[in-house]
Amino acid sequence: MAKEVFIPQLGQTVVEVTLLEWSAADGAQVQEGQQLLLVQTDKTDFPIDATADGTLHRGPFSAGQVVPVLTVVAVIGKQEEAFDKVTGGQGDTVTSERAISAAPLEPTMGASDHLVTLSPSHRVMVSPRARKLAEERGVDLAKAAISPTGGAGVRVAERDVLAYLVSAPKATPLAERLAAEAGIPLRDIAATGPGGRITKEDVEHAVQLRTLPATEASLPQPAAPVPAVPSIPAVPAAPSSFQPPASSHQLPPSEVTDRIPLKGVRAIIADRMGTSVHTTARVTLMMEVDATEFVAMRERLKARVEKEWGFAPGYNDLLAKIVAAALRKFPFVNARLAPDAIELLAHVNLGMAVDTERGLLVPVIRDADKKSLRQFGAEFREMVDRARKGRSLPDDLSGGSFTITNLGMYDVDAFTPVINLPEAAILGLGRIAPKWVYRAESPAAPVLRQMWTLSLVFDHRLVDGAPAARFLQFIKGLIEEPYLLLAE
Repeated sequence: MAKEVFIPQLGQTVVEVTLLEWSAADGAQVQEGQQLLLVQTDKTDFPIDATADGTLHRGPFSAGQVVPVLTVVAVIGKQEEAFDKVTGGQGDTVTSERAISAAPLEPTMGASDHLVTLSPSHRVMVSPRARKLAEERGVDLAKAAISPTGGAGVRVAERDVLAYLVSAPKATPLAERLAAEAGIPLRDIAATGPGGRITKEDVEHAVQLRTLPATEASLPQPAAPVPAVPSIPAVPAAPSSFQPPASSHQLPPSEVTDRIPLKGVRAIIADRMGTSVHTTARVTLMMEVDATEFVAMRERLKARVEKEWGFAPGYNDLLAKIVAAALRKFPFVNARLAPDAIELLAHVNLGMAVDTERGLLVPVIRDADKKSLRQFGAEFREMVDRARKGRSLPDDLSGGSFTITNLGMYDVDAFTPVINLPEAAILGLGRIAPKWVYRAESPAAPVLRQMWTLSLVFDHRLVDGAPAARFLQFIKGLIEEPYLLLAE
């Protein structure tokens, strides 16, 4: 019997991938473990390997196509077999039942299960893992049409939620929010965006149809976007759905030297950063810090441990340890905004922004406050290496609770970074530069000190100015007197 080749679940937050290229031709003889194709998630590439020996029968999937995880993209069997005969597909997306059923088994029903009422006469149990995944992905278990497969059909398992997510319509973050505000299920909205995504205009069109009398709603609707109706706030669209307005002042096509497609990592950055700018109440605090002792400590550490550790601890490593201690002391910054609450997070998962050829990536060091400087530095360097090679692991780039971004190496003194949603804040680092400053102990004459400007950008919806200032002030104190880390 032919073996399926499907897109595996590449981390909890990945629901679709882009096919980059096939490594084996249709009809080729392949061996188990041989790379068949390369796929791309939002920020990294993954190889998909053969699941058996035999003849490869590729499905109707080409480079650049976006497909959900758990989609069967090929089969491996006998030479006379074919993809559509084995799977029953005719170019449609086929979800692998074997892939879903192969999800890790969960314990049988127990006291930790959660009871959900689907209707007055229908109640089901939900496993803890299914409930956690549903909360992370914003799935309302009481309203979602999820078919339970656990506990003889009366218990929603994690794989049931996963299957629901795979089949769910795709939408831009702004479209999801507007649809929720209007009370319209995404499944009831026709998608016109790239890759079959639902856009802001699609939601507005659906709302417009709902407000029309039945006779008008049945008439053909214009293809042009319908203006926003009063029930939906006029919120600027994220870049992924942005269309430049027609203008007589636009440059002619002859002035355009090149067109870079907005896709892959660049499209993800455009969408997320645009959403962050349009949805957060950003405030920036800048503080100049005397980093003279901090620089001296780094030089002493470098001379003492570089040979033993195999790397020299850098400013990012040391500052990360300070920030991790600050986040533990000020938990309201280590938080995220839920629809009805501010959630303080149990773990300090520190994102460290990294410049790569693919764009800006943010590897996440989990439990940064519990790791030694050596552990943090080694893990950070491994993640950076994977990110720059396009080989990040599924969870390398997700789950952060706070981000640090550094442009000091490019001679930038200070800047205002964009908050990495759903986090509450981000810290920007400028360059460390020598300056003549007046100090309390020498008010008559300036002294040369190593000065550093920090920029804390926070979401005022979660954090107020004074608490944010105290958080930044605490970081300043540890930079200026780094030995105080021993007291934390």
